[in-house]
Amino acid sequence: MVRPVVTVVTGQDTSDGAGVRLKRVIGTPALDHLDPFLLLDEFKSDRAGDYIAGFPDHPHRGFETVTYMLAGSMRHRDHKGNQGDLVAGSVQWMTAGRGIIHSEMPQQKDGLMWGFQLWVNLPAKGKMIPPRYQDIPPERIPETRAGEGVRVRVVAGQSDGTRGPVEGVVTQPLYLDVSMAPGARFQHPVPAGYTAFAYVYEGEAELGASEGRAGSRLTAGTLAVLGDGDAVAAVTSTSPARFLLLAARPLREPIARYGPFVMNTRAEIMRAVEDFQNGTFLD
Repeated sequence: MVRPVVTVVTGQDTSDGAGVRLKRVIGTPALDHLDPFLLLDEFKSDRAGDYIAGFPDHPHRGFETVTYMLAGSMRHRDHKGNQGDLVAGSVQWMTAGRGIIHSEMPQQKDGLMWGFQLWVNLPAKGKMIPPRYQDIPPERIPETRAGEGVRVRVVAGQSDGTRGPVEGVVTQPLYLDVSMAPGARFQHPVPAGYTAFAYVYEGEAELGASEGRAGSRLTAGTLAVLGDGDAVAAVTSTSPARFLLLAARPLREPIARYGPFVMNTRAEIMRAVEDFQNGTFLD
């Protein structure tokens, strides 16, 4: 059964870090979270003032951050001395676990900076695991053809027998970057019971149509929350489209969050804040 569109959400303009201008799609009053997805931001600007200040040192505990770059370059650095460049087409899947302090700073003074940051929750039993990174360069992300006029970059999960490079994530995510030409059709299996959404970031596409049921037309900057089913369907008419298709196993656990900390209880949040203030956050 093709998953219907149950809610359409428009991203809200805001800023984060040291003043980076971005569009927040998940993590707003309209869509607080979508278990296990906690936040989705799109940052896109060719004006240096919108992004040059970047995201200086900041902590995380209890969840995973996923940065996917379309254009530009950011330098990542953490408290252990790990560092690397996130260039166009690359992805970083960071599991913060019990704690990490890191920064993400632009490596350019002009030109287009464009990408996404996603936050994915960790289950209670995994919130205090040691942190780890999966830094994946563009050439390691496979691209497949999914029908006439459809290309799919496979970041995580599987598409048409091709598996993405991200491994060992407890929520078993599917993360696809789908490009559709005008007049194209796309259908992809998604496990029943998984949370799923599509975020259109270029052009427009109709999602959720099936026999006897009309779909919903989404334009750039809108997200479709998808109902249950075992497949996602999209079609384009006269315009091309690019969208992210994400799905993951929901955790169905209590969520307590405060800024960069996401735990299960208020007491755990207070402990995270105290640990950070007392200098024991990384012990």
